[in-house]
Amino acid sequence: MTRGGVCKEVIESHPKILRHDVGDKSINITKTSRANEKHTMPSTNVVYELLECPMCTKLMYPPIHQCPNGHTLCSNCKSKVHNCCPSCHSELGNIRCLALEKVAESLELPCRHGCHDIFPYYSKLKHEQNCRFRPYNCPYAGSKCSVTGDISNLVAHLKNDHNVDMHDGCTFNHRYVKSNPHEVENATWMLTVFNCYGRQFCLHFEAFQLGMAPVYISFLRFIGEDNEAKNFSYSLEVGGYGRKLTWQGVPRSIRDSHQKIRDSQDGLIIPRKLALFFSGGNRKELKLRVIGRIWKEQ
Repeated sequence: MTRGGVCKEVIESHPKILRHDVGDKSINITKTSRANEKHTMPSTNVVYELLECPMCTKLMYPPIHQCPNGHTLCSNCKSKVHNCCPSCHSELGNIRCLALEKVAESLELPCRHGCHDIFPYYSKLKHEQNCRFRPYNCPYAGSKCSVTGDISNLVAHLKNDHNVDMHDGCTFNHRYVKSNPHEVENATWMLTVFNCYGRQFCLHFEAFQLGMAPVYISFLRFIGEDNEAKNFSYSLEVGGYGRKLTWQGVPRSIRDSHQKIRDSQDGLIIPRKLALFFSGGNRKELKLRVIGRIWKEQ
């Protein structure tokens, strides 16, 4: 088995240092002989290719599976191929490639998000899931948008692709109007981006069902990390006819999904009957004015 032979050769070399550069896919492998003499092998992508799943091309983590002919597969892809090796069509069974898993234990890899830190192979994935340099998801909740990027690219994406209104300033006075407020289908109505203190904030306003009760909710999200969001506070106010509702809170980072924030009710919640009362008239049309302010904590 060609692949199995490669695995065996790497294991028997007893590597002390295995460093892999993701950018150019080059690996420097240092071997220590019995005489403690170090020899550096030429840069190669052999080890990287061995640890790359042939189906999804992602790096493999235990359990790493192999067929009787030595073809490897990650556990996620194994569940999709109905126990049939995609390379040779042999029955996969439950064979573990322990040699390749052992190789992985010796690797140290850089974070792919560019934080310049080096991690043991099995710690790299967990770090990348929480790395502060990882790209942000698009905060637009009105569609299944899969765009990711840094802050400047996301702001441009919201403006150009979602036609989101952009405003400068830390105070706002928005009016939301809907001709038939009885159509409540968990739809996002409005997203506005504010440039305030040199940072960006997303103001959400939408209708949804809270149990059996139709309500409206407005809340603010910070385009950045949670520890930075905590440096700011905001207030929202809505009312009419001598009554008003107010809310004061801390903006949530866009690392938290729109749905998570909405379902936690972390914002200004307005029951539909009260919203129609604020709207006046025949109470058949929604006309709400939301006043808000963002400030920086000292």
